[in-house]
Amino acid sequence: MTEQAIPEHYLDGYARTLAEVAATGRRLTREELAARRLLGEQAAHAGHGLRALITAHLAAARAAWPGAPGSADSALAAVQQAVDALAEGYERAQRLTVRREEAARREFIDDLLYGRSDLGRLAERAERFGLRLSRAHAVAVAEGPAAYAEDDPVTRQVERAVLARFDARSILLTTKNGRLLCIAPGDEDEVLVHFAKQAYAAADGCRVAVGRPRPGPGGVVQSYEEALASLEMAARLGLEGPVLRAADLLVYPVLARDRQALADLIEHALGPLTSARGGPVPLLDTLTAYFDCGCVAAEAARRLSLSVRALTYRLERIHRLTGTNPADPAHRYTLQTAVIGARLLDWPAKPL
Repeated sequence: MTEQAIPEHYLDGYARTLAEVAATGRRLTREELAARRLLGEQAAHAGHGLRALITAHLAAARAAWPGAPGSADSALAAVQQAVDALAEGYERAQRLTVRREEAARREFIDDLLYGRSDLGRLAERAERFGLRLSRAHAVAVAEGPAAYAEDDPVTRQVERAVLARFDARSILLTTKNGRLLCIAPGDEDEVLVHFAKQAYAAADGCRVAVGRPRPGPGGVVQSYEEALASLEMAARLGLEGPVLRAADLLVYPVLARDRQALADLIEHALGPLTSARGGPVPLLDTLTAYFDCGCVAAEAARRLSLSVRALTYRLERIHRLTGTNPADPAHRYTLQTAVIGARLLDWPAKPL
């Protein structure tokens, strides 16, 4: 395809200026350079290519090339100044356009993730950025040891890896509050899985949470908030694994919803551990390790750097103090729920 021809008015006065420069040897005036910069900006806003603009000016310079001896150097200097001014104006217009686009994108993302703005208007704006909010969407949030920014090498690396494999028109990658986000259609879970793998590989210590797919214009913010809550829950509970799914953690918000009932359970089931010599923390850690490894005594002992005999002694001590036996399936559920509640409420570090 050939580039669009440059209209004649972008060359108005150019040949005359070159003739004057060739005759007098002067340089272009400040007003003449400003006029070329303005023309460069106007050409950029009008959608003309910089290459075509420069080619047109070089062609005009060639057509008006002076024939008098000794005038070529002045004419070349004037051409150089004119082209430089055109390019400067053109690039300035491009930078302004990019900044406006970035500002519009950031404003849209803020409105999208905070649930602000009219939902109908939000859906219209989303089309511009490749999101069809009539569909369900899910959000994955990556949190690393250092805050993410739009221009960070890690951010760009993850973005390139995801967009190189999947249709960029339906995916939005961005940063928010130092976290890296990927918004994708709810039925394209492989996008979020790939995003999680890339984010985890790009930064040591990264953890990714994936919200559930949610429909409609408000679905993105709901999925985003679920992912954030999952990251917070994982930090409080010390959950292992680089990728967390909100759908797998639904039991924890249920437990935390009634704080008073949870505090009563902890006080009843684990409160007697406070009378143990050395305090409740060693015995609470024992229960945590025991339940986390599926009640396998040998594995729990290994995690705690204890002998199996020492672990068994601790479990017996817990049984004597609380009246509930961690090894008895009838008692196990109550104790395990109380242990999870203690981690949610940061007991005993914080009073109930």
